Amino acid sequence: MKIRGQRQCSECGHEWSYFDTGQVACPACGSLKSVGRGERKTHTDSAIELDLSAHQQALDAETDVSMIAEGLTTTLRDYIRQRGFLNGGTLQPPDDTLLSAAELLHAVDVLDRCRHPTDEARLYVTKLLGVANDGHRPTPNSVPTSLTTARGLAYTEVLSTFHQDFTKWITEESSVMDGSVQSVTEMQESDVSIHQLRERLDTYLTRSEALQGDIPVETSERFVIIARKLHHGVVNHDTDALETARMKLNSVSFDSPATE
Repeated sequence: MKIRGQRQCSECGHEWSYFDTGQVACPACGSLKSVGRGERKTHTDSAIELDLSAHQQALDAETDVSMIAEGLTTTLRDYIRQRGFLNGGTLQPPDDTLLSAAELLHAVDVLDRCRHPTDEARLYVTKLLGVANDGHRPTPNSVPTSLTTARGLAYTEVLSTFHQDFTKWITEESSVMDGSVQSVTEMQESDVSIHQLRERLDTYLTRSEALQGDIPVETSERFVIIARKLHHGVVNHDTDALETARMKLNSVSFDSPATE
């Protein structure tokens, strides 16, 4: 939605940015009466932070993720629901905290439904719980085979939301499609089509969703790189980044390395 993020309190006159704080109440006096300033900007993100400390402490006491699954998934779902990629009209790239939170949500679900989860899977989920709110992601080669679908589906869902916001931004907020900037014009005239790249990524994400995330971890990681290169290329008018995204799209495979 488009909102006026710059607010001025009607009671005390204090000004603040809703885009930065996510607060509708005046930080100075607490009043809920305010008026918007400036032009409206598309905003889908929030200032929420991921705090898993209580669940980390609970796991230390219980030693079994299944015992804390209900509360943990509630926290993760609430965080993911409030995250987006448009902040005051500015397009943001997919960040590691959101990707790890989504993976943890799906990994806990897989573990909770498994009758006899392996020690490797339990340790991985414990590790993910420990690093998710610090903005870290375990490397692709550390993901247990039993949890590759959790990562695949998590990344697919996050990047599908990114794709939706990217589409909003490219049509509503960005100057990429006007010819007033030389670098923008060069992008339009290059062999790399932004819309084609966006549509190809969407096609692959749709296929991954249909497969319920049952894709190689290398492909999941490639999707992240593609999305980030698309973001960098379009926001910074960088044709090299867009070319890298195109090359990565050309190398996407839905087959495991052993069967290629």
